[in-house]
Amino acid sequence: MPTKAPTIVREIMSRDCYRVTGKTSVSTLAEGLALHRLPGVPVVDERDHLIGFISEQDVMGKVLESSYLNDEPPLVRELMRNEVLSVAPNKSITDLAQEMLGAKPKVYPVVEQSRLVGIVTRRDVLSALLRMRHS
Repeated sequence: MPTKAPTIVREIMSRDCYRVTGKTSVSTLAEGLALHRLPGVPVVDERDHLIGFISEQDVMGKVLESSYLNDEPPLVRELMRNEVLSVAPNKSITDLAQEMLGAKPKVYPVVEQSRLVGIVTRRDVLSALLRMRHS
């Protein structure tokens, strides 16, 4: 029996996602991005409330600069973006796909009651659309 194709973000999001705090060093973040193979991650406070977002692009220059100067890299809070595009877990995958056509992020934090509950990537959405098409 075929499985039902996903229709909302909750069905495709990664729940146990990599995240950092504003106190995380940029070098630790860079290692985490490489390890988890993510282009960016949510920044949360101690209660897991979303407070920002930081991407590979945001940190690449600082990692290069600190390596060259042999300096300690800055903290995430110094480079993160405070304006974050996020999505609710009950949002339709097709609606999110439409939004992604115009918006640039490759990773969207999934937020419920101001708390980070997961992430969803463009790849997740594309895969879900393909499954919907084939069901």
